[in-house]
Parts: sequence; C-alpha cells; structure tokens
Amino acid sequence: MSDCNLFSSVLPGDVDSRRVAIELPDGRTVSYGQLIELSGCMANLLVGRGMRPGDRLAAQVEKSFEALVLYLATVRAGGVYLPLNTAYTPNELQYFLKDAEPTIVVCDPSCRPNFVDMAAELGAVVETLGGDGSGSLSQAATAETSTFGTVGRAPDDLAAVLYTSGTTGRSKGAMLTHGNLISNARTLVESWQLSDRDVLIHMLPIYHTHGLFVASNVTLMAGARMIFRPRFDAGDALALMPRATVLMGVPTFYVRLLKLPGLRAASERIRLFVSGSAPLPAQVHQQWRDETGHSILERYGMTETGMNTSNPYSGERVPGTVGLPLPGVKIRVAHPENGRVLGQNEVGVVEVSGPNVFKGYWRMPEKTASEFREDGFFVTGDLGRIDERGYLHIVGRGKDLIITGGFNVYPKEVEAEIDAIGGVVESAVIGLPHPEFGEGVTAAVVRAPGSLVDEDAILKAVSDRLAKFKQPKRVVFVEALPRNTMGKVQKNLLRENLVGLYGEG
Repeated sequence: MSDCNLFSSVLPGDVDSRRVAIELPDGRTVSYGQLIELSGCMANLLVGRGMRPGDRLAAQVEKSFEALVLYLATVRAGGVYLPLNTAYTPNELQYFLKDAEPTIVVCDPSCRPNFVDMAAELGAVVETLGGDGSGSLSQAATAETSTFGTVGRAPDDLAAVLYTSGTTGRSKGAMLTHGNLISNARTLVESWQLSDRDVLIHMLPIYHTHGLFVASNVTLMAGARMIFRPRFDAGDALALMPRATVLMGVPTFYVRLLKLPGLRAASERIRLFVSGSAPLPAQVHQQWRDETGHSILERYGMTETGMNTSNPYSGERVPGTVGLPLPGVKIRVAHPENGRVLGQNEVGVVEVSGPNVFKGYWRMPEKTASEFREDGFFVTGDLGRIDERGYLHIVGRGKDLIITGGFNVYPKEVEAEIDAIGGVVESAVIGLPHPEFGEGVTAAVVRAPGSLVDEDAILKAVSDRLAKFKQPKRVVFVEALPRNTMGKVQKNLLRENLVGLYGEG
C-alpha cells in the first residue's frame, strides 16, 4: 500500500540521491537524498509527538525549506497536512483549529503565545518553526534517526485539508486525498513536459495549492531542481532567469516583471512560463509575448480540484482562455439552476469530474452533497463557456468570489467585520479591476446619520480581524446600497459605478 502514499510518488526510492533538489537563497543546496533523510528525521519526531495515521498537523509558518520538509514528513507518516496562510489572525486561527482538531500545531516562534491556549483546549502539541529554519521542531528533529518506513496509504486516504472561504463566512476544509494529489501531479509533469533537466524559480507561498501542490509536488516528481525563495521579488526573478527553465506565478508576477528593463534577454532560456490562481488579463498575455517572444501558459484550478485545464504546451495558447481539459479530467458547462448541460459558447456554471476532484468538505456532509451533481460532477461556482475548439473561457464567478493577488476572498466574511463597526449601517464588498492584483477588495459603506467613521477608521478596525489580503484596498461611502425589488443588493451596479477606482485594470 505504500505506493499510494504521496511521498512515495514525489520522492520514489529509485530517485538519484545525488541530484540537487533545492537551491537555497544563501547558496546552499539540498540533494534528493538529503531531502529523504531529513523527512525521515522529521517523520520520526512527529510520530514521537503523538501523530498517528489520519491525524491532522496544522502549520502556520513562513516559507522555508524546513517547512517543505515538514509537509513531506507529515504525509510520509500518514498524517494530514493543514497549511494555514501566514496572514491569518488569531481570531481566524481559532476557528480553523477548533474545526480541524489537529494533534500537532506548528507556528513561528514569535507567534507561540497565540497558539498555546487554543492548542491546550484541543490537547494538541505546539512546536515552532521560523522562517530561518530555527525553532523547537527543527532542533528536535536533528536528534532523530533518518530511517523511516513510509506509512502505507490508500488512494482515498486524506493527505491534506486546505481551508477555502465560504459564502456564509464560514470557511470550508477541502479534503484532498493521496490519489487526488498524485494523479494531478503526474498529469502536469506529462502535460508540461517537465523533466530532471528543468530548473524552477519557486517564489510562490507554500500554504496555497499553487505553490505547494503544483510547484513543489510537480517539480520533485519530475526530479527537477527548485531555486527556492521566500517570496516574489521581480528583480531577483529577473536575475535568476538565465539559470532557470520554468517560472510559475500569478498574474501579479508578470505585471511587475514587465516593468523591468532587460526582460527579453533574461528570459531567453526559460521554456515555460505558467500563470494561475487568478485570471490573466489578455492584454498582459499579449504584452508579455511582444516583450519576450514567449507565450504564458494559463491554466485553471481550484483548491478543491487541483488543476482542471491547461493551455497546451505544444499548441496554441489562446489569450483570455484557460485551455483544454487535462487528461483524465472532464469539463462541462451547465445551467446554474436545473443542471442542464449547455452547448458550445453558452454561458453557465463550470462543472468538473476526474481523479483530481476532492473527497468533500471536512465535517460538512450536507455542504459536500449540495456541491456535487448526481453523476459525480463537482459544481465549481465559476461561470464559463466552452468554445468550438474545446477551450474553456472563465467569464465570471458565481457566489461573488473575489480573487486578489491569487487569493480567494468571499465578501460575506469581510462585510460581517465592517458591519460590526460602530457608525456603520451596512456594507457591500466587491472586487474591482486592479492593475497589479487582478481584483482589489473594495467596500461600499453606508454610515449611520451623524457618524464620523471614515476610511482610515474602518481599515484600522479590520486590520487585526482579517488577513491582509482580505482587507479592503479602498472604502467608498454611499448614501444607500442599490437593491432590486426583492431587496437584494445589486453588486453589479456597484461594480459599474466604481469600475475605474484603481485606474485601468
């Protein structure tokens, strides 16, 4: 059964142990053999701390090589990895921990006081891991043996739970299995023709599907090398390009890189630029091609499904589309109310099925059932159409989802925090075109008569209640929110009225 453990697929026993897997910012390198040994030490430590197969490990840590080892060790030991955005506040973390009930919680050393009481209520062990690799976890792991028998897992066993915002403000834990992650990684390795000759510039966060499962899993499975950086820096990315062959990023990466001189010369060796996590504006796609001679490969995925579609590696990459269904994945567009499958170029809800589709939402059986059709297709909530060539076009999103800088924000959660502020009658949160972030979180607020609450006061009030990426970039005050005859707020009218707030999107 060990062959079904994600770890065995990402780091198989026959991997060349001498090959460099990771290149660190200070110039140090980590070989595939060292990666296997270090994950063994960490897995032994986790088991010693009480982890059993199926137990959850929650980690809110800065990006580091050691954090990647922690992820690999967790799945190797049969545990379920629960990455948490480093921007989440203690208020948000309390919900995640109570809901997931992890056995082990790992946090930055400076944040340990925020976790001690919460973990004590759950009977969880608290360990620390800093962005520089220091902390109680890494220190204790050095005393462990590197020999560890990878725990056998079935394809349907959980490997990770990733929380995604909910339309009612209650986040949902997407349950991803070993089979989900293995199938998606293998498909991407083949579809994007990755090999041990590739070198990836890894500047994505690893608490997110894109950076953890797409970039990391796929690169390791291919036996390639990662140039590992803690965060995106356009100047650094440009300097690294002559030594790399692949860059995976969000649209913001490409917008910022286009502002730098010398891009064409630096990018000559790169064979694959991938964009995801948010729609890539067609004009950015075209400008990139004009400036560099390369076409960005845009793909479409979700936390719940991994990657679903991709523009072809060999073939036409069409601006404004997210490409064709990946091998083994089925995509259709259906009527949002009755589920009737629609024809070419008809706009409806995008639905997907395949081995990549998640098991369901953690401890939400009714929510899980409501998101699947009787024939097993998952209802994404995204609005799209399929053209005559089979390319999928994402034309909008149901449920008012905002994607800003590659992160998902559901307005209801932000509105609840703003509405609780004194002097606020009500609010409506929308996404508006933003030149760097794709969409800017924007709040339209109705003040109570005589209230002096202003934009600064609202932004300050939510600063310690919401993760940074969820906080409004602008607050606009209105006399009343536009409503239809049923009393529902017409957010489309707000978007029309405020569309130029951030300049050209």
